[in-house]
Amino acid sequence: MRKLSMDELGRKTVAEFKAADKTPIVLVLDNIRSMHNVGSVFRTADAFLLQGIILCGYTPVPPHRDIQKTALGATESVEWQYFSTTLDAVKELQANGYKVMTIEQAVNSHMLDVFVPPADQPLALVFGNEVSGVDAEVMKIADGCIEIPQLGMKHSLNISVSTGIVVWDIFVKQRLAFSR
Repeated sequence: MRKLSMDELGRKTVAEFKAADKTPIVLVLDNIRSMHNVGSVFRTADAFLLQGIILCGYTPVPPHRDIQKTALGATESVEWQYFSTTLDAVKELQANGYKVMTIEQAVNSHMLDVFVPPADQPLALVFGNEVSGVDAEVMKIADGCIEIPQLGMKHSLNISVSTGIVVWDIFVKQRLAFSR
């Protein structure tokens, strides 16, 4: 076995990425503090060819070298926009036909392993602050909540890890649904 070379990876240029059909998922970052977490989310969005990212509240926005340190250029390929409040972002997404799901530990949440993404509707996933989670007002108006099953003592994952887990799971489920 050998590692693939850079030429063998089939990496898209920024122009090819922007022109490509996107995975119908938008990530919403609700008052994320860490620039490294923001950069990591950009890389995840790039890896799975997501429609974009919405940065809300005091979430840092590009360009910034600490975001770039983990984004590795993904801020150039992934479309992003900024809203002063997550509530406004969610309302606009819903008005544009998105099903908005928060990623949180909550009463009546859908466990990720059994969650079935909508086949006929784009999806927006709201990830909350590293300490306080998703804003309570956003939780009230979201279309539902997805929870990552956890068995250990902490029941807490870094937002960049949570994003990778959730996006991968939904990406696989969407691909399976579209291939049928």
